[in-house]
Amino acid sequence: MNTFAIAIFSIVLSVMAQFALKAGMSSWEVKAVMAQPLTWSVPLAVLSNVYVLGGFLLYGLGAVVWLGVLSKWDVSKAYPLVGLGFAFTVVVGLLAGEHVSLLRVTGVALICAGVLLVARS
Repeated sequence: MNTFAIAIFSIVLSVMAQFALKAGMSSWEVKAVMAQPLTWSVPLAVLSNVYVLGGFLLYGLGAVVWLGVLSKWDVSKAYPLVGLGFAFTVVVGLLAGEHVSLLRVTGVALICAGVLLVARS
């Protein structure tokens, strides 16, 4: 598999992690515990949510995959590709019914233009 594909896979894992974490933090169980005074049970309840755990696992897997990218490319070339995660996140957000403004889409388009410039360098 080429390095670019490995980088995209890592970024997709990170996007999946964000939506898993959002699902966990939006669950009624977590919302209920977050409304209570802060005690040791609050972080324990959050960290035991299956979606939050899944999000952290996806982030960890994404980081391990990213190591493969860093072993082959300079950080200054690889890291700007992480900006593509913004575009993937907006697309998934739209598919999930989130409101995405024109200003947000314009900002993400500018980020993608910057990624394209770096990728061509």
